[in-house]
Amino acid sequence: MGKQRQTTLILGEGPTEFYYFKSLCDVYKNITIKPDYPKHTSIKELELKIEEGVAMGYNHIFCLIDMDTKDTEPERTQYQKLRAKYAKPIAKPKKGIYCNVEFFETHRCTEIFFLYYFRYTSRPYADQEALIKDLNRDVAYQKTTDFFIKCKGLHSYFERNGGSIEKALANANRSMDEKVEGGREYTYSELGILMEKLKGPKKKL
Repeated sequence: MGKQRQTTLILGEGPTEFYYFKSLCDVYKNITIKPDYPKHTSIKELELKIEEGVAMGYNHIFCLIDMDTKDTEPERTQYQKLRAKYAKPIAKPKKGIYCNVEFFETHRCTEIFFLYYFRYTSRPYADQEALIKDLNRDVAYQKTTDFFIKCKGLHSYFERNGGSIEKALANANRSMDEKVEGGREYTYSELGILMEKLKGPKKKL
């Protein structure tokens, strides 16, 4: 069956993830980012996008999850149910479909990974605004579509201003090590793990 694509579909919850991963397309050639029109996505909409990706024959679907919106009900339960639904790979041999759906969490939001381009922190942030204010100590940043377009690629913008994706990956992985070892449930990102999966065994940044 020729339907299956050896490609990865990345599903973000909003414009930030869309524009960031779009800026990484030169680094990772085999990824597709959805939705094509960036907007904030509910859990139900995310589930529909996963189903579409499975039907289109993607063999990896990576979902980017901001945990600051999963701390309260009903979002917390909806998210846990979605993870449980896709805990095992989807296999439909007659349709040529084999898809592994994975979830990658960041607390509070993707901006912590942007901060990791510059430095490490494990401090708790009261809200998203406090994190963005801290990020602005290192680089001018606004969480607006106009800014995302104006900076001509978030990834290259951060690197032009003294940041490093290698540093971001190392800091993200450190945050996960500390989360596992100390049971910390705040200020962490699994995007380092996601990037390793995107690279594959033979690719380098």
